[in-house]
Amino acid sequence: MLNYILRRLLQLPLVLLGISFLIFAVMQFLPPAVRASAYIQNDKQMGALPALIQQYGLDRDVFTQYFAWLGQVFRGNLGWSGSVSEPVLQAMQTRLPATIELALLTFVCTVILGVGLGLIAGARRGTWVDQAIRLYSVVTWTLPTFVLAIFILAYFYGKLRWWPPGRIDNLLAITEGIPSVNGFLLLPAILRGQWEVVGDLLRHLMGPVLTITIVACGGLVQIVRANVIEQVRQDYVRTARAKGLPETLILRKHVLRNVMIPVVTWIGGLLFGLLSGATIAETVFNYPGVGLWVTKAATVSDTAAVVGFALFSATVIAVVNLIVDLLYAVIDPRVSYS
Repeated sequence: MLNYILRRLLQLPLVLLGISFLIFAVMQFLPPAVRASAYIQNDKQMGALPALIQQYGLDRDVFTQYFAWLGQVFRGNLGWSGSVSEPVLQAMQTRLPATIELALLTFVCTVILGVGLGLIAGARRGTWVDQAIRLYSVVTWTLPTFVLAIFILAYFYGKLRWWPPGRIDNLLAITEGIPSVNGFLLLPAILRGQWEVVGDLLRHLMGPVLTITIVACGGLVQIVRANVIEQVRQDYVRTARAKGLPETLILRKHVLRNVMIPVVTWIGGLLFGLLSGATIAETVFNYPGVGLWVTKAATVSDTAAVVGFALFSATVIAVVNLIVDLLYAVIDPRVSYS
């Protein structure tokens, strides 16, 4: 096990190197002048594009450019985001906490709802409950995120005035001494006992969380249901039933554990879904996270911001895949890494 972990940790830099090279190779389709725009911080530099191209070696061969760019990345210089007039790294660090709060809340809701409905559907296969859950999962799995987001915004805010867009009410933020919509807000408000702020933050989170949860848990329901149906046919379940164990106990203590391996694999992929879903949901609900920033950046050809977000997303997904691989042995002791 330890050797496997060390091997995977040693492979991780190679994977990240390959990902970074692919992203850099895609950038080569852009002319040097466009790539140089990623380093322009003010209007004066607009007339100095040839100097910037020479400074960052954008007219040299691909590998020389790649290693020069990689050196800049290692020094934390991902370029200048012209859409927000900030360095790309600073722009991501500022907005990432809002996206993390959204992603964590969505992740918890998706796993609880997806695993719960999948277990119920699998255990009651063929009943009307199973049919209803299957219909729900098929419809939501194929539903475009932006369509659902617009519907939720129009109905729950436009008609009912329940879940407003944005992150926090401006007047409440001023009266409670919250200087910015960036940074972590929910947990500090809970720790300080600012329950009015907590309630307002949750009201603003409900729209994007519900949107991503409904779409994301459709696939999870299908996977859990299929694996529950397979597991309840196994001999160990028949033996447990013959001993007179309650059905809920069999599902919770025996079936659920064996179902978790494919579920963990799917959850690893869920992270990518959360990143892409958050991008759409944050844009529709005007939620000030990384997704909203990168969407606005893409519409004004802010190359540095888009490349920085792609590099960040790929790195997170590579690390999560490593964690998922290691979790297999924790969930199922029969898995061997020898």
